[in-house]
Amino acid sequence: MNAARKKAAEAMEKVDLVIEVLDGRLPQASCNPMIEQLRLHRQRPCLKILNKSDLADPVATQAWISYYNAQKNVQAVALSCKKPSDVAKIPGLCLALAPHRGTPLKPLRMMIMGIPNVGKSTLMNALLKRRVAAVGDEPAVTKVQQRLYLGNNMVLIDTPGMLWPKIAHPSDGLMLAASHAIGSNALIEEEVATFLADLLLVRYAPLLAARYGLKTDGIDGVSVIEGVATRRGFRLKGGDLDLEKAAHTLLQDYRTGALGRISLETPQTRAALLARYQEELAQRQAEADAAAASDEDQDDAK
Repeated sequence: MNAARKKAAEAMEKVDLVIEVLDGRLPQASCNPMIEQLRLHRQRPCLKILNKSDLADPVATQAWISYYNAQKNVQAVALSCKKPSDVAKIPGLCLALAPHRGTPLKPLRMMIMGIPNVGKSTLMNALLKRRVAAVGDEPAVTKVQQRLYLGNNMVLIDTPGMLWPKIAHPSDGLMLAASHAIGSNALIEEEVATFLADLLLVRYAPLLAARYGLKTDGIDGVSVIEGVATRRGFRLKGGDLDLEKAAHTLLQDYRTGALGRISLETPQTRAALLARYQEELAQRQAEADAAAASDEDQDDAK
């Protein structure tokens, strides 16, 4: 990741525009703060692509579009990289963000960035109408930086997916894991599925009821996993519920859209999360200040 970040920083000096691919179901949780820092440092405009929008809640998606479009030098669009008609809109949106480029003497140089498994490679292949990047339902498929010519005086620079060193909010890590941006060998699926189930009970309980035939009133995420195992007949030798298989099933149903169109965050829930985070930071700082003052008083008493 450090090597990828260094190469991205070097390449950004020579590009006109950043195309950042986000997961439309969790746009801000899937937004790498390092990419934002690099982009703002070089003052590059950004096209934010909310990919997998066909899997996301359309009401939440529209709220995110408005949120991003209110930012300076940012244009947001929701699409599915698997739909050619959606992908065809991207070159025009890029030219609108950098109108001084896109001529034979000044080709438009675009860098595609994003965290692992958000669909960058699928987008690259769709834009170029040929397979130039490996695609897979696993993080970190792209390994090296690529420079490709789109035609119409446009150049694409692809970069490996980058995660950042420390995820500040535990819920972001769980959302990323639920959406498969973090490899399955780096997580406990039952923990991730329980988090997802708790969230779905609050925001999308009818979808859980419809998919699994569950009565969702008064239950928690663990009960959802147990209910999935019971309803689907997932049992281990000896008759105990196979909670691991049930957890995997819930995660797969979310990832593929079998559960329905779901967004794990909205601008409002994000603002509430950040407000709680700031309160916790302020409380910890106050406690540290109080402890330091107490130590000083004790030293004075001695």
